Amino acid sequence: MNTNLIRRAALAAAAGAASLALAACGSSNDSSAGHDGNDSSPSRSASASASASATAPRGQHNAADLAFAEGMIPHHRQAVEMADLAPDRAGSAEVKKLADEIKKAQDPEIRTLSGWLVSWGEQVPAEGAMNHSMHGTSSTSATSGRDGMGGMGGMGGMMTAEDMNRLKKTSGDAFDTAFMHLMIKHHEGAVDMARTEKAAGSFPAAKKMANAIIASQTAEISWMNKLLGMS
Repeated sequence: MNTNLIRRAALAAAAGAASLALAACGSSNDSSAGHDGNDSSPSRSASASASASATAPRGQHNAADLAFAEGMIPHHRQAVEMADLAPDRAGSAEVKKLADEIKKAQDPEIRTLSGWLVSWGEQVPAEGAMNHSMHGTSSTSATSGRDGMGGMGGMGGMMTAEDMNRLKKTSGDAFDTAFMHLMIKHHEGAVDMARTEKAAGSFPAAKKMANAIIASQTAEISWMNKLLGMS
């Protein structure tokens, strides 16, 4: 009888020891995974990756967007300045209408571009700070300033102060012809800037505006070429 009791106690002790050993192994594995924060399970890894991707911040604008806004504001301002001359000087109703369309399109875009710069913590170009007197000739672009899409140096078609003074001294048919020739170059410069923004920018609203500029100003170039051919 004593022998049986001893044998049973030994078996129970052996079983208990085996259970403890297995539990210790399991606890060790779980602890290791939890401490390292890693799990070789493909499903858990994929889930963690998807979660990280969903919460990762995405840049709202880049250097090309900034250069587009900073360059297009003075570029548009000059186009509006030119358009403001038409009501008192243009001889053709078509040229007056064209100038009015240019002003209606570009004044709101200047306000939008300025709003972007403010929201990005950047300064809006001051009135006259980068006007026609700072940009070489009407057939060349500026050579100084920020890079990014040609940067501030990518403002093609800008008129000089001399160009503007000559335009102000004309009227009638002479004004119409000079205005359209200069505005075609001006629009071509804006279209080039917009194409660069479309290719290099990342801010969705800026790329959308670039598309609108390309469409509207290309159409206006065709309109002016047609009017010049008729004169």
